[in-house]
Amino acid sequence: MSRIGKKVINIPAGTKVEVKDNVVTATGKLGTLSYAVPADININIENNVMTLSIDEAKKKQLNAIHGTTRANVFNIIEGVTNGFNKNLEINGLGYRASVAGNKLTLEVGFSHPVVMDVPAGVSVAADPKSNLIEIKGSDKFVIGDFAAKIRRIRPPEPYKGSGIKYQGEHIARKAGKTAAGGK
Repeated sequence: MSRIGKKVINIPAGTKVEVKDNVVTATGKLGTLSYAVPADININIENNVMTLSIDEAKKKQLNAIHGTTRANVFNIIEGVTNGFNKNLEINGLGYRASVAGNKLTLEVGFSHPVVMDVPAGVSVAADPKSNLIEIKGSDKFVIGDFAAKIRRIRPPEPYKGSGIKYQGEHIARKAGKTAAGGK
């Protein structure tokens, strides 16, 4: 039983949602996003409230994808209305990030700087004082994917905690070697 799939989606004022051939298209102040809904999931919009339902005959096959589909449709509506953001922290001596145009340059302890292209529809801001990278955009998947690629360049290590981590992420720290004593 999908509890998430049964939840209604409230469409905010100023956001336009259209359904055509099982493709949901949301248009808002931050752009336009589309999502292709599986064929056997029914979409109903009444009074700025959207519901997704499945056929009872195919409930066993569609139950797993019902909640996922509802979450993806909700994310495109939320993305074009309010947008999403991810914050990354850079910890380490001499580690820094800078943004020039659509290029993100990371200096994270390698012999060369790492230059990454910023995807379309995503804005990146790097604060040199707090070593914080802020990623904003309307597509939740693209933002999460780009943040994961940045983190993968230099993941935080468990001894000193240096590396790139999500803001608020807890890194399990290990004790280092102790001085040899005794023998």
